[in-house]
Amino acid sequence: MAILKPFKGLRPPREISQKLASRPYDVLNSNEARIEVTDNPYSLLHIIKPEIDLPVTIDEHAPEVYEKASANLASFMENGWLVQDSEEYLYIYAQTMNGKTQYGIVGCAGVEDYMNGIIKKHELTRKDKEEDRMKHVRITNANMEPVFFTYLAVAEIDAIVNQIVSNNPADYDFTADDGFGHHFWVIRDAEQISEIVRLFEKVPYTYVADGHHRTAAAALVGNEKKKNNPGHTGNEEYNFFLAVHFPSNQLTIIDYNRVVKDLNGLSNAEYFQKLEEVFEIQEKGSEIYKPVKLHNFSMYFEGKWYSLTARPGTYNDSNPIGVLDVTVLSQLVLDNILGISDLRTSKRIDFVGGIRGLGELKRRVDSGEMKVAFALYPVSLQQLIDIADSGNIMPPKTTWFEPKLRSGLVVHLLD
Repeated sequence: MAILKPFKGLRPPREISQKLASRPYDVLNSNEARIEVTDNPYSLLHIIKPEIDLPVTIDEHAPEVYEKASANLASFMENGWLVQDSEEYLYIYAQTMNGKTQYGIVGCAGVEDYMNGIIKKHELTRKDKEEDRMKHVRITNANMEPVFFTYLAVAEIDAIVNQIVSNNPADYDFTADDGFGHHFWVIRDAEQISEIVRLFEKVPYTYVADGHHRTAAAALVGNEKKKNNPGHTGNEEYNFFLAVHFPSNQLTIIDYNRVVKDLNGLSNAEYFQKLEEVFEIQEKGSEIYKPVKLHNFSMYFEGKWYSLTARPGTYNDSNPIGVLDVTVLSQLVLDNILGISDLRTSKRIDFVGGIRGLGELKRRVDSGEMKVAFALYPVSLQQLIDIADSGNIMPPKTTWFEPKLRSGLVVHLLD
């Protein structure tokens, strides 16, 4: 059964919460982060992307960068920009996008749950990215950013959350520059905390929705600390790490699309001939066409949109990986026709999150940068859970969750 643990959160005063809360470290590059913190000394980016406070020429993985993260965290605490709660609490973090709000419980997940497979993954992680975040956790001795988990909804937990948010004003409540709302409550009632923890014991597994590298780093550093502590008891704070747990029935995965630079030496006629063998093709004209169901794709090519529907027998709906449209497109088009066999390393393909809209696909093709674009029907959360439960790994760039969690509304210290 999954662990959910209250903790003494490190949080900003209400009046600076919006300025301190930032986008996750991996959503923007160093230059974008430098621009974002202009005239904002409070931004958590000073801690999670500390190279922005060092010369532009510095390697973002240099030792001085990690040391700056630690120094900046100490400074934030000294300045009273991050203040630790006196008691162990759980928290509620809600996000509003397009009029829909999703409510997550913020509490600590268990390192042992990660090591034992109670926390399930659906993506491969890269060792270099893991090590980068591990260094950050080690030197700050904190989980500066939460990871994004989901679990099969428990009605009794939903009822308690609804009661809290209906009867109490949010501790933080703001709309970010991107138009998404962020709302945060501290659960101070000890009985409510105990009841949520007890109910969470009904949850057999939790699933990493977003933040596989941060999850791995947090768990692996906790495991390191366990091995290095001869007096280890299992109750130390390093045995737990910061996560926001959203019930699965409240989340939406949006599309994650592809743009390709060339036709692999094929003429337009040859390319369409090969497509016809595996797809039913309908020309849709100049108006943007969005896929309407599983195994239906949208293609933008030479100023026109097309509907591509995979022909029966070209996909395997009985296989949790084979049923995914990223698999169907990869096998039928990207690999077999366009010669792109490794999505992780090929320089001929790029990926566009659906939050940017299909107009972004059109723009990148019309500009001449790309030759053809493909939009996919989004993966369902049930497909993600099925894959994680079967021990399989999704192909690269399959899921895009939105809105992203803001970092800095609460931090977890490891001692």
